[in-house]
Amino acid sequence: MKQLNKLKDKTKNNTKADRTDQVDHYEQLYHEFRWDVPSNFNIAEACCHRWAANHKHAKKAAILYEDSEGNSRRLTYQQLHEQANQLANLFLQEGIQRGDVVACILPQRPETAIAIMACLQIGAIVMPLSFLFGPDALEYRLQHSQSIAIILDDSGIKAFEEIRDRCPDLKTVISLDCTASNDMPPCIDWETHVPNMPVTSHIADTRSSDPAVLIYTSGTTGAPKGALIPHSAIIGNLTGFVASQNWFPQDEDVFWSPADWAWTGGLMDALLPTLYFGKPIVGYQGRFSADTAYYLLEKYKITNTFLFPTALKMMMKAEAQPREKYKLSLRAIMTAGEAVGDAVFNWCEQALHIIPNEMFGQTEMNYIVGNSHQLWPAKPGSMGRPYPGHKVAIIDDDGNEVENGDIGEVAMSRYDAYGHLDPVFFLGYWKNDEATRNKFTGDWCRTGDLATRDDDGYLWYQGRADDMFKAAGYRIGPSEIENCLVKHAAVANVAVVPKPDKERGNLVKAYVVLSQGYQGDDALVKELQNHVRGKLAPYEYPKEIEFIDALPMTTTGKVQRRILRLREQERATQNSDSVSVAPTPSH
Repeated sequence: MKQLNKLKDKTKNNTKADRTDQVDHYEQLYHEFRWDVPSNFNIAEACCHRWAANHKHAKKAAILYEDSEGNSRRLTYQQLHEQANQLANLFLQEGIQRGDVVACILPQRPETAIAIMACLQIGAIVMPLSFLFGPDALEYRLQHSQSIAIILDDSGIKAFEEIRDRCPDLKTVISLDCTASNDMPPCIDWETHVPNMPVTSHIADTRSSDPAVLIYTSGTTGAPKGALIPHSAIIGNLTGFVASQNWFPQDEDVFWSPADWAWTGGLMDALLPTLYFGKPIVGYQGRFSADTAYYLLEKYKITNTFLFPTALKMMMKAEAQPREKYKLSLRAIMTAGEAVGDAVFNWCEQALHIIPNEMFGQTEMNYIVGNSHQLWPAKPGSMGRPYPGHKVAIIDDDGNEVENGDIGEVAMSRYDAYGHLDPVFFLGYWKNDEATRNKFTGDWCRTGDLATRDDDGYLWYQGRADDMFKAAGYRIGPSEIENCLVKHAAVANVAVVPKPDKERGNLVKAYVVLSQGYQGDDALVKELQNHVRGKLAPYEYPKEIEFIDALPMTTTGKVQRRILRLREQERATQNSDSVSVAPTPSH
C-alpha cells in the first residue's frame, strides 16, 4: 500500500533491539495513515498473479518447502500462478462456481497455497480446515458450510472417510498423495488431472467486499461459528503485519511460522501477507520442536517470524544462547496467543537481540492492536496500541468508552478515526444473523476480551468477558468439547474450563458429572480423553478430568463456568507463585 511504503523509511535509524533513548513515532504514524481500498480487488491477483506477470519477479521463490523426512521443493511465483490456473480450470470443469464453498484440508505445503489461489481467483470461497480435526469437527463444518468440493491429502483422509456419507452437498473430492478406501466414492487424483489442465485462466472481477475465506471459530455457547472474510481483509491486516514485523518487507526478507495455514494466525498473519509483498515463505510439514525451529531459521536464512509464546519458551529452554550455536538472520518476531512474560521477553531481547512485538486480534477482525518496538516503545506485558487505520476503544456494556485505568471490553469501530470504513472486518457469521448482530453494539464490534488502557494509549489484558480461553496458542471454546463428552454414556453433565499452566498458558480441564452406575476412576478418565481425541482436534481433548457431584448452576439452569475457572485459578495460586493465569488471546 502507498501509505505503508511512505512510512518504511522511518525505521532506518531505529533497527537495534534497544529500548533506551527510543523515539516514539506512534502518534505521527497513526494520524497520517488513511485507507486506500480499491472497489475491485482479488487476493489471488494481489498475492500471486501480479508477481508472475512481472518477468523480473516471476522466477523468485514464493514457497520454500521441506518436510520432516528432509524432502524439499521450491515453488516460484510463476509456478504458483500456472498451477493455480490449472487447478482453477479443473474447478470450473467440475462445475464449481463463484460463491461456492471449497474446503481444503492440507498442511503447510505448496499445494495449500495453490488451492487457496485457485479458489479465490474464480470467486469461490475457500474454507481452510486443520488436518488435526477429527470426524465430528470436520462433519459439522462441511455440513454447515454446504461445501460442494474438498481437497485433502493423507493427513486428512482418515477423518474424512468416516463422515463422507453424511456430507451430501459434497460433489467433488480431490485427493493428493493419498488413496481412499474402497468404501468411499472415487476421488479426483490431483497428480493425474491438474497437470493436464490449461496453464492460463482468468481472474474473477471480484469486489473488495466479496467473500473470500470462511473460517470457523470456537464459541462459548452453541456450535462453532463460520466467520466470512472478504477480499479486503488482507488489506486491513497489512498495517499490523508490516509494523509487527519491523517494517516488512525488506530486500532479503524470508518468512516462516509454524502456525497452521488453516488458521487465521497462519493464513492472515503469515502466508497471505508474505505473498502479498512478493516474498518467500517457508512451509514445513512436520511437528514443531525447538531443534527444528533453529534448523529452519538457519538453513533458510529466515528474517521474520510469528511464534506463539509456547514455542518461544521451548526454544529458550533448548538453547539459552542460540546465536552462539546457530547463524541466524532473524530480525523480527511477532507473537500472540498468550502472555509472553518477562522471562521470554528478556530472553528474546538479550539472546536473540530482538524485542518481540506482541499482537492482538480475532478471526473476525484481525491484527488490530499490537507493538512495533522500532517505532514506538514496547511495554512488556502490554497488548500494545491500535495499529494505524483501526479505531479501538475500551467500552462498557452500553457501548460507552470507559476512563483510562477502568476495565472494559476491547472493541473496534466499523470506521477509522476519519470516518472511513475499516477493511479488516469480517462480513458476518455464515447462516447466523443473530450471532452477527450480537457481535456489535452500534458501530462497535465487541471482542469479548477485557482490558484497561493506560494514559499512553497502551492496552493491558484483563481476561475474557465470556468462557473462551487459550491453550498452547489454540483458541478453545468449551461448547464443542462439552457436546462431545456428553455423547459418552458415562457423562451426565460437563463443564470445560481452563486450568492455568506455566508452559501452555492453560490446559483444557473438564468437570464431569457421572451418569448413574459409573465410577470415576483412572480407566474412565483415559476412556473419556480418547473419546474426545478421536472426534475433535488433539489440542481439544481434556488434559485433566475431575469428577464432581453437581455443576454450579444459575437459577435458570445455566452452568456457571466462572465459578469453576476461579477455583482453578485459586488452586494454581496456592500451588505456585509464578503461574500465569491470564494469557493474552488472539485469533
